[in-house]
Amino acid sequence: MEEEELPPLAVPISESSSESLKQPDEEESPVHASSGREEAEEDRRSWLFGSAAGLREQEDTVGITMITGYLGAGKTTLVNFILHEHHGARIAVILNEFGDELGIEKAMVNDGAGGSLVEEWVELANGCVCCSVKHSFLQALEQLLQRREKFDHILLETTGLANPGPVAAVLWVDDQLESPVRLDSIVTVVDARNIRQQLADTREAGSVNEAYLQIAFADVVVLNKVDLVPGELADVEAQIRNINALVKIVHSVRCQLNLKDILDRRSFDVQRSVDIEALLQLDGHNVHDRSVGTVSISAPGAADLSKVDDWLGELLWETGKDVEVYRMKGVFHVYGSDKMHMLQAVRELYEILPSQPWQPEDKRVNRIVIIGKNLNRESLLASFRTCLVL
Repeated sequence: MEEEELPPLAVPISESSSESLKQPDEEESPVHASSGREEAEEDRRSWLFGSAAGLREQEDTVGITMITGYLGAGKTTLVNFILHEHHGARIAVILNEFGDELGIEKAMVNDGAGGSLVEEWVELANGCVCCSVKHSFLQALEQLLQRREKFDHILLETTGLANPGPVAAVLWVDDQLESPVRLDSIVTVVDARNIRQQLADTREAGSVNEAYLQIAFADVVVLNKVDLVPGELADVEAQIRNINALVKIVHSVRCQLNLKDILDRRSFDVQRSVDIEALLQLDGHNVHDRSVGTVSISAPGAADLSKVDDWLGELLWETGKDVEVYRMKGVFHVYGSDKMHMLQAVRELYEILPSQPWQPEDKRVNRIVIIGKNLNRESLLASFRTCLVL
């Protein structure tokens, strides 16, 4: 079993070590402890996470945004922007390593076991907290959740060569098991000037380029450095959407952007994230870009839900190495139900939930968008039709 799959080992943080992280010149203002100051801070955060009442309702879980991207795309620049921007939101950031460019000194404490060192949390002036982790993200989450009262959202940065799929699947399972954390979205930073060359990098036979995987799993692509290729943006966007036709693309220069575009998206809330209008527009979409891309299938008629389960199980679990499914979204007309049924899938995991009622003017049809490797639209459509009630 790989290290990332092992159960996390919690590393407790004492109150004394928390106190040691205060800045030397930091003084506690009398206003800081007052309820008026707390209400003001809550109002400042409401621009990002909704109303103050909404924040209180969401205190049982905290959203996690995964941020990934190819080497040099600008992940560090984006993290730096979030950590130092005075946005009023309390955001916790888990980094692979701090790096001098972030302007943060690495805080280390002795764990008392043989003199070995462990990373500690650094509290920043704008209400964010930051940690460097070299091993398991899950271990860092265990540490961070002991400080749940200090933040509203978590940003999880991956390495430049990371495949976000396995970590996303683990976090989504935790969400479904009523974990204190929920996977909010996957954000991929893309270098507008170099992405086409990065996608063209070859790998050994059967392996998928990490740049493809990071776009394929993304809910949001931050298309960075757009000022360097103003005449090529349409072609770059077309290549991105050919890989992932459902992704939201946000333009940026030096990763300056509106945080509402990347945080608190609730992309893995199946009843909120499946955009029916977007699915309608993608009817018949097919993969054109090498082996990784988007396929859309549509079939009228009512579907047998038990047969759909069997179809998804075979597609996600038994297709083998030649065909891989990374993400799926869809809407089903289920036999015997007057409600739309929404599908969301990440790797081998999927969820189907009833949603809004079908309206009289709606054309009751099954529409599914599949992002993956070596997908054959005709074969997928033919196999899905076996799920229909004749």
